Amino acid sequence: MSAHPDWTAIVVFVCLFVFVTLLGFFAARWRKGDLTQLSEWGLGGRRFGTVVTWFLLGGDLYTAYTFVAVPALMFGAGAAGFFAIPYAILTYPILFLVYPRLWSVSRAMGYVTAADFVRGRFGSDTLALAIAVTGIVATMPYIALQLLGIGVVIEGLGIHGELPLVIAFVILAAYTYTSGLRAPAMIAVVKDLLIYITVIAALIVIPHELGGYAKIFASVPPQKLLLAPSTPHNLGAQAGYASLALGSALALFLYPHAVTGLLSSTSRHVIKRNAVVLPAYSIALGLIALLGYMAIAAGVKANPAYAAGFKAFGNNYAVSALFLQMFPSWFVGVAFASIAIGALVPAAIMSIACSNLFTRNIYRQYIRRDCPASHESFVAKITSLFVKFGALIFIVALPQAYAINLQLLGGIWVIQTLPAVLIGLYSRALHPWALLAGWAVGLAAGTAMEVSLSFKGTIYALHIFGWTVPCYAALSALMLNVVVSVALSIVFNMLATGPRSDETQAADYA
Repeated sequence: MSAHPDWTAIVVFVCLFVFVTLLGFFAARWRKGDLTQLSEWGLGGRRFGTVVTWFLLGGDLYTAYTFVAVPALMFGAGAAGFFAIPYAILTYPILFLVYPRLWSVSRAMGYVTAADFVRGRFGSDTLALAIAVTGIVATMPYIALQLLGIGVVIEGLGIHGELPLVIAFVILAAYTYTSGLRAPAMIAVVKDLLIYITVIAALIVIPHELGGYAKIFASVPPQKLLLAPSTPHNLGAQAGYASLALGSALALFLYPHAVTGLLSSTSRHVIKRNAVVLPAYSIALGLIALLGYMAIAAGVKANPAYAAGFKAFGNNYAVSALFLQMFPSWFVGVAFASIAIGALVPAAIMSIACSNLFTRNIYRQYIRRDCPASHESFVAKITSLFVKFGALIFIVALPQAYAINLQLLGGIWVIQTLPAVLIGLYSRALHPWALLAGWAVGLAAGTAMEVSLSFKGTIYALHIFGWTVPCYAALSALMLNVVVSVALSIVFNMLATGPRSDETQAADYA
């Protein structure tokens, strides 16, 4: 990379950034509603149809970190990075089968968050608080990692220091405060178009410059092309790979920002249609992953300029360095803008989702129960500012590598809400106190596994009857969570003296 600013790329980057900023402020007038109501500010009035929801969920789930981290994993670790492909494939049948029920009951009862549903379903403010806090804590490092994606491209443009990052997030905070969920929904359309343009150009130009895909794969070390084979009494990398895909698929739509995207749609049929059409992003994801191998073939690791210039970002510099090497400055500006805008969209949705959780399930339940609707919306807007700037301080004050390691805990934490949310959609057989105990045990076990791995990975080796079974720590902890929840529910239900509260009805889920 150049030590000096690339002004052509910077001008293109800034022009596109200014365009989406104006779009973000204009979004307040799009499908205009009363933004003093939380359902309007935080859920877009629940009026997004199939097309808008497709762009919103695409912008919500396929983030800048996906664009940066998946190829980086391929670049550094090899074939293990392809776990993102089966993970994405497994996610959408779960979305199709399960989450329309959450939309229906949330629409019927006016729920804004998954914690709202848990409180209503199980009659437990404490369990709802646990779900809300887990969602917020699991999302914060995820927001910080969107900043990492922006930081990589800003560094690639030859601009050093944190000031551009601060300016970007001040702008983000301003139009999110003004327009709520409508802003990222509108900007997501531009973001997705830019990313598809970038990916298509990369998949045409880069292989041509490198001599074709055969030469690209030939340049990749053999150990990075295939997973390590299993050995006697050790299921090996295949088990870790499969569990990582399954655990990630189960966790994805438990994240608050994913729930917010779903609940903003107009009907349960919109969710089903999107479960069918969203896999188009999985095709793009598979192609994006190959950029990691292309970076190996292009020799970016051997280039001392890139290694020195991006040293703070580890392997995450792979895609930026590849684009700098392969494209003219004007297209580098387009590509880097797509990554940066792709960071702002999910960061906005994540901050809104955390604000919804804090306002509905902490502030309203424990600080001011008689909170009027207009004040509730105001608190959410203020909270969204604190969430954004908290993430900004997080990434600026701490080493980036530390932020990445903390993100590994996000999936481990948020998946512990699965028994209360997903099982709760179908059955009330699990007792709220048993669910709370299972949640606590799962969190403790998953965190302990990560500590034992020194936050350097998520695959923890289980030793079962003489077999070594590498498994994603989130999935291992979830299984323990479910066992505790079921066992204690049997005991608590036997000791119960009367029916438990449930404000929902069977018809609400249809």
